[in-house]
Amino acid sequence: MNDSGPISYLTQREAAEIDETLMGPLGFSVDQLMELAGLSVATSITEVYKPGEYNRVLAICGPGNNGGDGLVAARHLHHFGYKPSICYPKRTAKPLYAGLVTQLESLSVPFVSVDDLPEDLSKDFDVIIDAVFGFSFHGAPRPPFDDLIRRLVSLQNRAAVVSVDIPSGWHVEEGDIEGGGVKPDMLVSLTAPKLCAKRFSGNHHFLGGRFIPPSVAERFKLELPSYPGTSMCVRIGKPPKVDISAMRVNYVSPELLEDQVEVDPILQFRKWFDEAVASGLRETNAMALSTTNKDRKPSSRMVLLKGFDENGFVWFTNYESKKGSDLTENPCAALLFYWESLNRQVRIEGPVERISEAESESYYHSRPRGSRIGAIVSKQSSVVAGRHVLYDEYEELTKKYSDGSVIPKPKNWGGFRLKPNLFEFWQGQPSRLHDRLQYSLQDVNGNRSWVIHRLAP
Repeated sequence: MNDSGPISYLTQREAAEIDETLMGPLGFSVDQLMELAGLSVATSITEVYKPGEYNRVLAICGPGNNGGDGLVAARHLHHFGYKPSICYPKRTAKPLYAGLVTQLESLSVPFVSVDDLPEDLSKDFDVIIDAVFGFSFHGAPRPPFDDLIRRLVSLQNRAAVVSVDIPSGWHVEEGDIEGGGVKPDMLVSLTAPKLCAKRFSGNHHFLGGRFIPPSVAERFKLELPSYPGTSMCVRIGKPPKVDISAMRVNYVSPELLEDQVEVDPILQFRKWFDEAVASGLRETNAMALSTTNKDRKPSSRMVLLKGFDENGFVWFTNYESKKGSDLTENPCAALLFYWESLNRQVRIEGPVERISEAESESYYHSRPRGSRIGAIVSKQSSVVAGRHVLYDEYEELTKKYSDGSVIPKPKNWGGFRLKPNLFEFWQGQPSRLHDRLQYSLQDVNGNRSWVIHRLAP
């Protein structure tokens, strides 16, 4: 997100010159740029309109490059879990566009004629991609695009409209001069925002097209925000004001039934954990650890699970940290895993003990060299005069052990193991009728066994 600092806006001539430079001396091809642009549009949509609520997408594609961006975006959205449809009334015979159509047809993405579209597009679609006209278009829209633009304008927030680079019906520099152009909820500017984007008043403005080399940025004096991580899009401006009380997600998930889960909760956790890993979630092993001290004051923080089996769940920390101190005073804790894209969470409770010194030593020496030095530097939870203190000590220790000698494990650093006596597996469901299955250890015929109960949501 970028809510401060200057942002460059391009004239129509500058936008054309940048494209000519990219596809001339810099060696980009039009299909490369179209692929990157379409991917940027698709990722921008996923930032705001989640497939659980905004599953039905219509891409209205014009005959030029803007339409090609829409075709590419639809393909990526299909792979992201959406159900896109395409309205492409004036198909281009060029091999590039024919190939994009073939790719979508191979995925069984439906193509819909203008006549088959409902007058009110919101009846069949949650998100409409306006990929009709780009920055090179001029003049009045001709049939059938004039009618399609009219339908987009008439939606009045009944469906989310996403415009690619230029809202259709707008002048590339002066905006919606006639007042009859599309008024999108989201604008995805490509390469850099065009001048008309200064007049965009919708909720979400994103920049996409992460392909501008420094030489082009310097030549055109481009001031653009940095892209976060591996993202293909970045928000421009401040996020919209949100009514927190109105924020809600209607979960859609498979049912979690008693006769379908494992009898042993460790096996059920392993099944869900493996599925979370396979889904591509980042840091699947991240968990909230909640502790209380001797005064029964609770505290929570995120830590990383580093192992689990029938003996319990293991993580590592400084024993003199806040959580380490809490667990010394009250050796009981609760863990919480939340896997958002799967609509799942797992709660685990039980007593906690320190693992053996040998286990801690083994794990410590398996860590990257920098992490081992960092464990020595960090007197976790203590007050530090400034970041420079940490850097200085880190550099000093890096030099000290630069000869490859063994970096010793701090005596106050090691692992904890929670031995569970309660599990709860939660699966989000529509209308807040969530599935909650609780496993608790109970005496059954003189033996400690896991008993499953369903809890009210």
